[in-house]
Amino acid sequence: MIASNGEMTSHTIAVLVENEPGVLARVIGLFSGRGYNIESLTVAEVNEKENLSRITIVTSGTEMIIEQIKAQLQRLVPVHKVIDLTLEGDHVEREMALVKVRGTGDKRVESLRIADIFRAHVVDSTNESFVFEIVGAASKLDAFIRLMEPLGLVDISRTGTVAIARGLSAM
Repeated sequence: MIASNGEMTSHTIAVLVENEPGVLARVIGLFSGRGYNIESLTVAEVNEKENLSRITIVTSGTEMIIEQIKAQLQRLVPVHKVIDLTLEGDHVEREMALVKVRGTGDKRVESLRIADIFRAHVVDSTNESFVFEIVGAASKLDAFIRLMEPLGLVDISRTGTVAIARGLSAM
């Protein structure tokens, strides 16, 4: 949400772009050239026929900075549309993570119990480790990872946030 007092807030911005070489570099260059931080970035082709990709960016800033980011993104030539999903209304956000945990004995049993509570799936298993797949809001993944740390967290790979508006509206 936007804070009118100049407070930093997090926003999820969806950008529909031409699927061509260099577009992502131009978008990232816009952020780095102005000192804006990207908290999460995902990109994928969404319409092969029209050659379009969707970039989902999670960033933070004051109301003024977020408005500047959106205006500057809109001015990039390969950009078709920019939507601040945080302001547009209801939307669904998800992230996926692969979490590798080392463990034997009680720690192994506890990691499986926690994974069950979080609805994480075992996608790889050895006698000494598991790789869990977990999908959900970033806060859910953060909580799962925090609980796995004392049990033998080895490695994490996260996709970054993907988001889409609820209802019939489309990008």
